[in-house]
Amino acid sequence: MINTVRNTVLSVLNKNNYGYLSPSDFNLFAKQAQLDIFENYFYDYNSQINKENKRLSGTGYADITKGIEEAIDIFSETKGLYTSFENIYSLPSPTTTGSDYYLLNKVLVRQVVTDEGTTTAFAGTFNEIIDSAADFILAGVSVGDLVAIESGGVQYLRVVSVNSATSLTVTGVLLTAAGIDFAIYKKADKFEEAEKVSHGKITMLNNSLLTAPTVTYPSYTMESSDLTAYPEAIDSVGRVMVQYIRYPKEPNWTFLTLTNGEPVFSPTQPDYQDFEIPLDDEVNLILKILQYAGISIREGEVYNFAQTEELENNKEQL
Repeated sequence: MINTVRNTVLSVLNKNNYGYLSPSDFNLFAKQAQLDIFENYFYDYNSQINKENKRLSGTGYADITKGIEEAIDIFSETKGLYTSFENIYSLPSPTTTGSDYYLLNKVLVRQVVTDEGTTTAFAGTFNEIIDSAADFILAGVSVGDLVAIESGGVQYLRVVSVNSATSLTVTGVLLTAAGIDFAIYKKADKFEEAEKVSHGKITMLNNSLLTAPTVTYPSYTMESSDLTAYPEAIDSVGRVMVQYIRYPKEPNWTFLTLTNGEPVFSPTQPDYQDFEIPLDDEVNLILKILQYAGISIREGEVYNFAQTEELENNKEQL
């Protein structure tokens, strides 16, 4: 979609010789346009919910809310959090989960830890969990159980075989060093959703025997880039998972060569990234990019045209 959008934008700009939009400028405007549309999904969703409450929204093919939900769900991720210290977990970020979060929707806590520890060696096949201090047989570890490790973020593996009291074979992973923290959970283990509380409230809750958080009724607080889980016993690798809405990836129109001074589109480049929003927002993308381009080249007509078309498009959707 990104090449079609760029060609359309250039076609509008070149029609009256308004100016040329470089690939770098286009990518900057494309990023901002996609973010504008992404954030508008949440306002549109809220508006449609209000219409449903007033019985002004339809069903079936007229169910606009469902379409917005599906667009938002494109950016939904469910991942384990990295333990930075004891019961403090690092929030989603490019370093810990591979993406920044826009909205933290749900925090889930696994109920039972079957076993946990730190690897003390690695096998030549690079797919074994080896811990000389463990007794996997006594702990009740079995084939199909889930193993969470902290290696380039939190990864979840399946137990393929219990080789001995100190060794497990797990599904495809390259364990090429010792000292990797791990925790093991039963495949049928249940989750409980943690409640977000304020920093002032969590102190009061922890000081009460009746309201203190438990594993069955966990809580959490957020601060800077960290999430603190309560009770403090929730401190194992991969025990806390989050479902969040991430930001869309930055679009990047890439080219390989120049032909007659013009860059030639090349989607095979390693840093190529298409738009992530649905195809039905292509018109909105074009109009928003034209607005930014109009400001950049100081052409009020381009900006006014794009803004007018966008307003008309929004009216049709009301």
